[in-house]
Amino acid sequence: MFSFSRIPLAVALIAIAIALPLYLDLLPAGSEPPPGTQRSPDTDTFTDTDTDRMAARAAPLVFPALSRHTATVIFVHGLGDSGRGWADAVQLWQRKHRLDEVKFVLPNARVMPVTVVSSRFCAETPNQGYPMPAWFDIKSLGASPDKTLDETSRDTDEPGILESRAYLYALIQQEVSGGISSDRIVLGGFSQGGAVSLFSGLTAPFRLAGIVGLSCWLPLSHKLKESIPEASPNQETPIFMGHGDADQTVLYEWGAATEKRLKDLGYDVTLETYGGIQHSACMEEFDDVESFLVSRLPAKGSTQV
Repeated sequence: MFSFSRIPLAVALIAIAIALPLYLDLLPAGSEPPPGTQRSPDTDTFTDTDTDRMAARAAPLVFPALSRHTATVIFVHGLGDSGRGWADAVQLWQRKHRLDEVKFVLPNARVMPVTVVSSRFCAETPNQGYPMPAWFDIKSLGASPDKTLDETSRDTDEPGILESRAYLYALIQQEVSGGISSDRIVLGGFSQGGAVSLFSGLTAPFRLAGIVGLSCWLPLSHKLKESIPEASPNQETPIFMGHGDADQTVLYEWGAATEKRLKDLGYDVTLETYGGIQHSACMEEFDDVESFLVSRLPAKGSTQV
């Protein structure tokens, strides 16, 4: 029986990859699943194809709606993780039956070289990067409260973010093609997945029901204004952010700076702070996310279209 208590910083990030203790020390929580998640070897992420391992991307993990499907949540995992890492959180929400009409889609990042790992621990190949599931390359940890959002953004893998955004848009389009209006879709994620979800949601050419960013920051913040469509369909879309104030991987200051930037731009954003929580989540945060989803995706009922 799992327990939704706080999870430690040191967890096994990649049971699916080559054992690399130093790698675990580098990214102790950036790829952590929700507390209590039972991790098992996730070979799907790495074996979609033997000949093109770096481009492999496993199909999303899908939890169908428990009743009539009227809404969808797409939730994006963090660095080194997989969609399966957030399965327990979805099952927790589904057991409460407050989101029975909601389908949950947990996409998987493709495997790519992550520069920061190689540059720290693989001196013989400092520029190649260590391969792991990632939504974009990370060139440095940059864990400094003195580093501004824009300074961080200028050292961000823009092509990788745009590629991941295109993939998330394709998933949203699949839902729309299946009869779900985009304003009945919430896009969100944790850590690196939360970062790409924030940027993708804010710059989307269609209106979403909501955006969720947990333990994350706004990437490409210096290009946000120019990336938003002229119609700005998500200017009034509610945004939920959650962040532990003891986070040393994605500093709480970055989350707070993201909230301030978005509020200054007129967005409806709420940042919930979780005392003592490191780069992880807690039961209170799961409850807050659930309440946000219920408010943004109210049930239509069996007789409504």
